Amino acid sequence: MTAPALAVRDVLSEIAANAAALDAQPAFPHGAFRALKDAGALTPPPTHEQEWGLVRRVATADGSVGRIFEGHLNAYERLQLDGIDPEEHLLGVWGADPLPHEGTAAYVEDNALHGEKVFCSGAGGLDRALVIARGELVYVDLHENVEIDTTWYRSHGMRASESHRVIFHAAPVLATLAKLTREPYISGDAIRTAACWAGVLDAAVEATLQDLGAKPETDELRALAAGNVIIAQATIDRWFEHAAHTTPTAKLSIGLRHAVATAGATIFDEASRATGSRPFAAGAQLDRARRDFELFVLQHRLDPFVARLGRQAIEASRS
Repeated sequence: MTAPALAVRDVLSEIAANAAALDAQPAFPHGAFRALKDAGALTPPPTHEQEWGLVRRVATADGSVGRIFEGHLNAYERLQLDGIDPEEHLLGVWGADPLPHEGTAAYVEDNALHGEKVFCSGAGGLDRALVIARGELVYVDLHENVEIDTTWYRSHGMRASESHRVIFHAAPVLATLAKLTREPYISGDAIRTAACWAGVLDAAVEATLQDLGAKPETDELRALAAGNVIIAQATIDRWFEHAAHTTPTAKLSIGLRHAVATAGATIFDEASRATGSRPFAAGAQLDRARRDFELFVLQHRLDPFVARLGRQAIEASRS
C-alpha cells in the first residue's frame, strides 16, 4: 500500500529539519526511520516510478537517510523475490569487501557468517542485511555476533549513513538467496541508487536558488548559472520519466546513472561559481549536498560500465 502523501510530506519536512544536526554529530537516524515506518513508507510503493520518486524525495530531505532508505528497499525487494517475508525489519544490502590490510572478506562457514565488510550503510541501526559473501548472497541477523568498527568510516560525505566496517563473528545466516545479479532487478537496484543521487541534487538546486535569491541583485553570470543548473536538473527528470516506462536493463541503468552523475557535476560547478565560497565555508545545505553526492557517486565507478557500452557499440558496427 502506498504511504499517505500528507504523512510522508510531514515526515520529510521533519527529516530535512534534522539533517544539519545529524551532519554535525553523525549518528544513525533512528527518529527518521521511526517516522518513515509510521507513515507506511518502509513498504515499497507498487510502481518503479512511485518508488524512485519516494527515494528521491527522502534523499532531498537528507542524503544519509536516503542512502539507508534505498538500501532497505533493495533488500526488501530481494527477500520478496525469494519468498521471504521482510516482516517489520529495517534492512540493508552490504556488498563491499575490505582491502587486504583491512580484514578478511566475509565468508560462510557452518551456516554462519565470518570475516568483514566495509561501506556497511546503516550499521548499528539495521535489524538484518543481505550480505555478499564470496559470491553467495546471504540473509543475516545483525543482532548476534556482529561487531561494528566505527573508526573506519571518517568521510565528510554521507556522515549519518553510518557506513562502517563490520566484523562478523559467526553471525547467524537465516537464508541463502538467489544471485544479486539477476535482471531486471540488478538494473532496477542501480536506478534506485541513482534516484538517491537525484534527490541530493534536488537539494543542491534548491539551496543554490535560495542563495542566489537572497543576494541583492542578479547579474547575468548568476542568471546563466541558475539556468544551467535548472537545465541539468531537467535532464535528470527526463531520464527518470523514460525509465519509468521501460523495463530496467543494464544499458538503461548505465545511461541513466551516467546522465545523473554528469548533471551533478554541472550543478555543483555552476552553483559554486555563482554562489561563491560562503555556503561551503558555512557547511550549509549546498555544501552537505556536494559532499554527499561526490562520495556516493565515487563508490560506483561508472567509467568502466560506460566504456563497456561504447565497446559493444563499436563491435556491433563491425558486424
